[in-house]
Amino acid sequence: MDLTYTQKPAGSLHPEDTLANNVPWLVAIAGLLAMYGLTFWDLFHGLWAGDQQGHGPIVLAISIWLLWKNRVALNALSIQPQPLAGWSSLVFGLLLYLVGRSQDILIFEVGSIVFVIAGMLMLLSGFQAVRLMWFSLFFMVFMIPLPGVFVDALTQPMKMAVSYVAEFTLYHVGYPISRSGVILQIGQYQLLVADACAGLNTLFTLEALGLLYLNLIRHQSAIRNIALAILIVPISFIANVIRVIVLTLITYHFGDEAGQGFLHGFAGMVLFMAALMLIIACDGLLRMILPHRTDDN
Repeated sequence: MDLTYTQKPAGSLHPEDTLANNVPWLVAIAGLLAMYGLTFWDLFHGLWAGDQQGHGPIVLAISIWLLWKNRVALNALSIQPQPLAGWSSLVFGLLLYLVGRSQDILIFEVGSIVFVIAGMLMLLSGFQAVRLMWFSLFFMVFMIPLPGVFVDALTQPMKMAVSYVAEFTLYHVGYPISRSGVILQIGQYQLLVADACAGLNTLFTLEALGLLYLNLIRHQSAIRNIALAILIVPISFIANVIRVIVLTLITYHFGDEAGQGFLHGFAGMVLFMAALMLIIACDGLLRMILPHRTDDN
């Protein structure tokens, strides 16, 4: 569905008009900062400071950038406020925030920002603003901390699978490696495949990376977009396997200090680079397989 833009004659908009139009948005932004400032301060100095939720600041920064990138298109939209839907979303978000903040339920406290921003967009501009900003709002979901019980339940089988594939691969290329659960034994070294290396949060981060790539590329072929979105899941798994293999080889060849020191962080960069390269490679393969579904069609 096409978005409707208002056409304003050149030179008809005075500075005071621009300021008046921006005042509601400035008030909304000030309200968001006042409301969520402490929330993000706590996250930066708590949960987001660790390895497992370290993707949170990156997702937040990208979400803000996506919102800012669409500001010109947002100002060009015809203003058609939706009071009922806007106030419903805003009040629901505020209630979620109050419950989450008072009861220390981060999934409510952080997740409420999606409903609050959506409500503000509908109140100040209308449904078209939400359609314009839908990916920015959806992307914020990836920074919401998941319940520990849910994460633990899914992380353990993922770590087992990653450990198995890493051991299988290294064994068949000649390395002296064995496995017991999520513990890899290579040479004289033992390595525990931790949650940060192959957990659900890492998968979420890579999913966010893949969806961001899809949004930036913006293929016109629906089949190609759906296929690539589905492939992001196995790509994320393969990238995790590559990271564990890299860490295992670093430890085996350079010692435990190298594996747990600076090169451990470097392996995290390898994870994202491997995922990005695999996404681009799969995208190119889909272009070859689906030659009639090009962006020009």
